[in-house]
Amino acid sequence: MILYIVRHGQSTWNIEKRLQGQTMDVPLTDLGLEQAAQARDELADVPLTAIWSSDQVRALQTAQVIAAAHALDVQPEPLLREHCFGALEGLLPSEMKEEPVPEGQHISEIAWGGGESVADVYQRMLRLIELLRAEFGSQDHVALVSHGDAIRILASALEDRGHRNVEYFKVYNGSVHPRRLD
Repeated sequence: MILYIVRHGQSTWNIEKRLQGQTMDVPLTDLGLEQAAQARDELADVPLTAIWSSDQVRALQTAQVIAAAHALDVQPEPLLREHCFGALEGLLPSEMKEEPVPEGQHISEIAWGGGESVADVYQRMLRLIELLRAEFGSQDHVALVSHGDAIRILASALEDRGHRNVEYFKVYNGSVHPRRLD
């Protein structure tokens, strides 16, 4: 199957540079809606079978713009949520303080702010991959609307790189990242 992994459009917290994490009700800006429309246009000729989205507002708003052009319903999927940062969510970079990695631990295995570790999100993405394999066939084209870190960690899981080797590539608001899932 072909996955078209889309990052949500710009949100109000993107503008403010707040750490969003799993804060559920952060909406898109006008520019974010335009970016969602650009993703829709990029996917216009793709024969989408389904559109799954994180159940967070900014992702759902993006998915709904894409879905309208394909006459599909959006399937909310909590496995597509962003990396949870617990008590750090909503903070500005200036409000955060650097903390050392505890001795003997890998940075990807620490749940900063009491949220999820990268290892936790990686396991969540492995569950998502198994769910996709159970739901869809090899010829299906599925759009997944998610979030920056979740997309990077999903890419690592799709490429079997492990949670310690996540590539932190640029994932722009409204960008579409095709990936094959065998």
